[in-house]
Formats: sequence, structure tokens, C-alpha cells
Amino acid sequence: MAENGEHGNANGGGKGLARIETKAEDGICHDDSAPPVKAQTIDELHSLQKKRSLPSTPMNDGLQQGNAAFATVSEEERHKLRLQSISASLASLTRETGPKVVKGDPARKADAGKAGAVHHHYFTPAISVSDSALKFTHVLYNLSPAELYEQAIRYEKGSFITATGALATLSGAKTGRSPRDKRIVNDETTAEELWWGKGSPNIEMDEHTFMVNRERAVDYLNSLDKVFVNDQFLNWDPEHQIKVRIVSARAYHSLFMHNMCIRPTPEEVENFGTPDFTIYNAGQFPCNRYTHYMTSSTSIDINLARKEMVILGTQYAGEMKKGLFSLMHYLMPKRRILSLHSGCNMGKDGDVALFFGLSGTGKTTLSTDHNRLLIGDDEHCWSENGISNIEGGCYAKCIDLSMEKEPDIWNAIKFGTVLENVVFDEHTREVDYSDKSVTENTRAAYPIEYIPNAKLPCVGPHPKNVILLACDAFGVLPPVSKLTLPQTMYHFISGYTALVAGTEEGIKEPQATFSACFGAAFIMLHPTRYAAMLVEKMQKYGATAWLVNTGWSGGRYGIGSRIKLAYTRRIIDAIHSGSLLNANYKKTQVFGLEIPTEVEGVPSEILDPENTWPEKAAYEETLLKLAGLFKKNFEVFANYKIGQDAELAEEILAAGPNF
Repeated sequence: MAENGEHGNANGGGKGLARIETKAEDGICHDDSAPPVKAQTIDELHSLQKKRSLPSTPMNDGLQQGNAAFATVSEEERHKLRLQSISASLASLTRETGPKVVKGDPARKADAGKAGAVHHHYFTPAISVSDSALKFTHVLYNLSPAELYEQAIRYEKGSFITATGALATLSGAKTGRSPRDKRIVNDETTAEELWWGKGSPNIEMDEHTFMVNRERAVDYLNSLDKVFVNDQFLNWDPEHQIKVRIVSARAYHSLFMHNMCIRPTPEEVENFGTPDFTIYNAGQFPCNRYTHYMTSSTSIDINLARKEMVILGTQYAGEMKKGLFSLMHYLMPKRRILSLHSGCNMGKDGDVALFFGLSGTGKTTLSTDHNRLLIGDDEHCWSENGISNIEGGCYAKCIDLSMEKEPDIWNAIKFGTVLENVVFDEHTREVDYSDKSVTENTRAAYPIEYIPNAKLPCVGPHPKNVILLACDAFGVLPPVSKLTLPQTMYHFISGYTALVAGTEEGIKEPQATFSACFGAAFIMLHPTRYAAMLVEKMQKYGATAWLVNTGWSGGRYGIGSRIKLAYTRRIIDAIHSGSLLNANYKKTQVFGLEIPTEVEGVPSEILDPENTWPEKAAYEETLLKLAGLFKKNFEVFANYKIGQDAELAEEILAAGPNF
């Protein structure tokens, strides 16, 4: 049997398998099999797949006030203190203790066993014991984008990975902000400090109603098996940074804020301590319509005294971003820092420009310049240290997005980016950015470092140029004009652009739109306060303001033509280079604007709009019509005084159109 390569079976009879022979080379027996894994069960094998994140860096000696408790304790104690802080954030004010919080995903039962539960004792009279007090609330703390992807795809219906790696999500019934449902607590302090009444975006609520909604939000969050907690920062200027905590129920919201706020280093997480402001996002749960001050099932409430924000009845993530922007519009001016709704970029020589403009004016296009560094696209602070971005990310519109139109935004839509309410192919997951089936307000939220020419850290020196953009569909504003300081305040407060809207007769005509400080929905103080701070800083640091019209020339919309983007870019280039300061100027009628007689690369005849209109009478009629709209809009701001002196208000009013 051995000779023909056969051998018997166990009983020595019949034919069996061929004999396995191992050949030794150089006296060494070669075995291709790998060493066995160091696991006895499949669960142990899975546990080896992920290694634990180690504490990153040693603690600093000079910690900010409120963080000292974290400095001299062990890692285990820091973990416990952090859970206590989160439990305190989630504490109901009518019960003796906060919820039992434990770190980790409730789906992984092993996590709960390893992490100790923490109560926060809140010393107020106990009214009752709720079911939520008998359960654990699992805290998913500062998860990474990869972890948040897993949570969203596993638990949140409507979450998918697109072909480029972005996370596509749905924001539910609300696909935009709900400004009429936003409320600010009117108390002794805010009654005097904030802008209330006609023209103001601030709608009041009382302290009691806020507490009712806060209780509703906290009870909802505590009823869940898990909540997401983000501890992050606002403002890249370390001297004026704000610590924010966001408690939410959705991975989508957590990833959105991970992208939009400034992401802390591991050391900063360890030293975070008590937040300066907390958001309770219970947007999946409605407010009670029978509650005083409620006008719908949605309510976005800010209490500046308690440093808290509550969201009920809307899952649109932009409410968190803009709620924090409103907060900065209140906090920063108290420090003599100007908060701005603007884009910002910087040249190679360190010259910084601010871009203000409403939707459709070209703010994103003109502030995104590959020859200049992007400091930020939307929210900034101007302090004694210079300019700084408030955010850590960008929130870009996606409707009709294309590689040709916006290559930077297109390329930023990759792993880690949140895509809101977009439509995609069910098989290939390719996004159709022209599809408005869900909403026209499709958005992408991504970290600012996804933009190739982003300046990190997002800070810069004091601005040299302040550019106010207007898309004038009436066709009577010049392509560029240099503003005096009073004119800067007037046009900054006005925040003008013109949109094209269809009338009942089917004829399209311009519609003037005004938004104070180019962001009326988010300001907290009277617009004159921000305008006065703007010109004060411009005067102190030598900045020049410009009004740039990206709209029509030679007639209103439907008659004239849009000013070519190439011409506008040459104008912006001349502003950046400083050459426009040295041009010869003449003054226009009615608005009294200083316009250059020559700009390199731009036809001189279009610099004065009157020259481009074939019918002078029609030009003058349209000019007076727009001037009247400016005056009517400004009536609500005309009599505001800073202190007892009315001189500033008179100076600003005199800088408007005169006819």
C-alpha cells in the first residue's frame, strides 16, 4: 500500500485519503499557517479589533477657571467628573437628582458594566420620582465621524452613505429655520439690552414658559436609552473662546455640530470642565401648543441668563448653528468684540477682506478666491486681536451644485460631510443636486479643513477692506462705490439686495429686500449698535468700505443685463490690491456715492449707471423709486440713540439718499 501511495482506514482495510507528507528544507519544516489569534470566543476576537484611545497629553498647569477640578485627578476621576457634569446638564429642576448616566452605546451591554453610573444631586425639593430615574441614560460623548455614521445608519431611518462617502440624512418635516417660532427670555437684563419691538427678530417669552419647555426637552432626552453629547468651542481666537455643550437625540445632529463647531483636541476635552452654554435638542418631540407664547408645535428658546437653548418640534440642524450665532451676537459686543455675518479671506501679504451680502449677491463666489486664503464663509468676530472665524466648518447650499460652478464645495462632499435632504440614485448613491423633491434648501455641512485653501487656525489681522454686496435688479446702483463712514453705517444697517419675483400678471419685476446688518434674523441688539462698532473699528485700524453691485446695468431686470462676473472680479481684485484707493472719483445723484472713473479691465462707461440707460427719464424714475424704498425701510431705525446723544442717528440718516 505504501508503494502506490495508498493506506488503509482506521480498521486497516480499504482505500483512504492520500498520505500527507511534509518536506523539510535545510532541516526546517515550513508551515504556511499563521499563529492562532489570542481569543477564545468570537466576542473576544471582536474586542481585539478596536484599541482603546489613550489619554493624549499631560494636563496644563494654568487651567481656565472652572476646570481646576480636572487638573489634579486621575483619568478615572476625570471620567467620573465629566459624567457628573453631563448629569447636571440633564437634571430636571423639579427632582432631587439628575439622571443616571453611563458612557457607551446601550447596544453594547459590556460597556454599561464597565462604566460606573453617576448621579448628579441637584438640591431642590423632590416632587416625584419618574421612570427615567430608574434607568440608565447612556451618553455617547464626542463620537468620531465614523462612530456617528454607524449610529445614524443603524438607527436613523433615511440615513445613507452617498457615492462620495458623505452621510445623507433627512431633517424631517422642517427643512429650514422657523424664525417665527424662535423665542428669547425677556428678563430684567434683556429687557434693557436687547432690541425688541417693530423690526426686531427677537420675540419674547417669560422665564416660566422657558422652564416649562426646558423640562419637556430634558424629560424627553432622559426617557431615551442614549443621548449624544458634544463638548466643543466657538471662536478661533483662544482669548475669547466660548465652550458649548450640545445634547441631542440624533447622530445626524451630533455629526452636524462636530463639523460646524470648533473640534477640541484630546487635551482640551480632558480640560473642558463646565460649559459656558448648553443646547438641549429635543427636536423630535413637539412643544405643547397650549403653553403660553407657543404658536405651533415648534419652539426654539434661548435663555441668556441661564445660558441655555431648548429646541422642540424641529429636527432642522441649522437651528443649532444659528442659535449659537445669536448667542455670539449678544456675548461678543459685551466684550467690545463685533460679531459679523460675513465671509472673510486673506491675501498673501496678510490683507484681510470682509464680504457682506444676502443670498444671490455672490458672497460665496467672490469670497472664495484660490489666490487668497479662506478664514471663514459665514460668521466672524472682530476683536482687538484681529479677525477670527466663529465656526469650525461650512454650511453650503447644494441646490444645482456642480463641479464647474463650485469645485471647492463639490470636492468637500466626502466622508465626514453631512448632506441634508438631498436626493440620490437608490443603486449608485450618486446625488442629484438639481432634484428639489424634498426641498430646495439642500445643504452640506463639512469641516473647514475640507477646503484646500482654508487658513488654519482661522484667524487673521485686522481687515483692510469691508465689501458690502448688493444684487441690484433695479439697475441703478453703480458696480462699485467707495463709502464714507456714515454711508457705511447706513448701508450696513439697510442690508439691501433685490430679488426677482413673478407677479400675478406673469411679469417679472424687482423686489427690494432689506436685512439689517446683512443678517437681521440673528442679531440681538439694535442694528445701530453693530454699525457703530463696525465704523469704530474701521477708523481705528484703517479699513475702507465699498458698496459693490453684482446685479443689473443698463436697465432693470428684464431690460438691462447682469454685470459680468469677470468685471466684478476685476473690481474686487482692484480693491484687494489697493489700486482702487488711488482712482479718481465723482459723486452720483440722490445716493451721493463716490464712484471711480476708471478701473483696470472694466469698461469705463458702465461705472456710472446713468450712462448705461438708453432712456434717462426711466433711469431717474427707477432711481427715485429705489431711494424711496431705502427711506421707507430706514424709518424703523431712524430715531435710535446710543446714550442720550442723537447726533449719531442724524449723521447716519443724512448719509442715505437725498431727494
